[in-house]
Amino acid sequence: MPKYKVGIVGATGYTGSELVRLLSQHPDVTIEFVTSESQAGNKIQKIHPHLLDIADIDLISVKEIDKHKPDLVFLALPHGVSMSFLKEHGLDKFAIIDLSGDFRFSSRGIYEEWYKKNHVAPQYMDDAVYGLPELFRDKIRNARLVANPGCYPTSAILPLAPLIKNGLIHPSSIVVDSKSGVTGAGAKPKAGLHFPNVFGNFTAYSLVNHRHTPEIENTLQKHTGYSTEVLFTPHLLPIDRGILTTTYSTPKKPVNKDLVEELFHSVYEKEHFVRVFDEPPSIKNIRGSNYCDIYATFDERTNKIITVSTIDNLVKGAAGQAVQNMNIMFGLIESTGLKHIPLNP
Repeated sequence: MPKYKVGIVGATGYTGSELVRLLSQHPDVTIEFVTSESQAGNKIQKIHPHLLDIADIDLISVKEIDKHKPDLVFLALPHGVSMSFLKEHGLDKFAIIDLSGDFRFSSRGIYEEWYKKNHVAPQYMDDAVYGLPELFRDKIRNARLVANPGCYPTSAILPLAPLIKNGLIHPSSIVVDSKSGVTGAGAKPKAGLHFPNVFGNFTAYSLVNHRHTPEIENTLQKHTGYSTEVLFTPHLLPIDRGILTTTYSTPKKPVNKDLVEELFHSVYEKEHFVRVFDEPPSIKNIRGSNYCDIYATFDERTNKIITVSTIDNLVKGAAGQAVQNMNIMFGLIESTGLKHIPLNP
């Protein structure tokens, strides 16, 4: 019998859909409710037909959730909406995993500067734990509010953290070059995501002012103790899902290829979902899974350490990582319900 009751607030987006897909086959939880203000009263398969005969769920309004008494609620809501939910419901009745950016910073000022929104629930910012299990597992275990990381930051922080933590690179010399599939922009139609604009195309966007820049910098500083400066440039790939991130950094001391490779193997050898490769990874090798694949090397000619990492932005970059965090909070085996083999081809 399942031990825990969970709910999902926000069903119409890709993240809500992925949460239902993963949690519907999780052995230790039941989905008590899924909300949608625009589709309340309909079955979830009306929005997400791939869930037919898999998740027989009636969508409800968020106003009806209190009667279900969940142990934990996932917020699959846009930035700016999650904080209003926290302001209204608090943390006494159930734990929360928030998949928006509303609680990823401990500073209200940084959030408002980069998200251009007034934060209406700053009193909960200190309660939030950044939900990257490989770095903050011990804090997640006792958290009532987990701020699930952004997809780009997940793909950048996991390869950079060992290098900074072990004093191998200058923390102010980091370049992060990322490419994402279009689902990273959400399900709401946008002109730039129109098929004729995306197909056969490849574009950079949000240069110098992407809101994931401070998330990467602040999280690396919180984990390593070093103040970091990151030049982050995102790109849009003409694919539906997946992120490939390349980082470039300058060593602080003499290194070689073997030393760099051995560091990553030693840091991540016991992790469930980080796989260290001996060659640059491919997006297709993580599609549909909760894995982050990492390759690291050293270029003697330019004196640069290079990493290449890949994740599925909807799984390890969103819903899968949220379920991983839930498992930790409930004291379950961390990989429970997440042992999906990547879809290749």
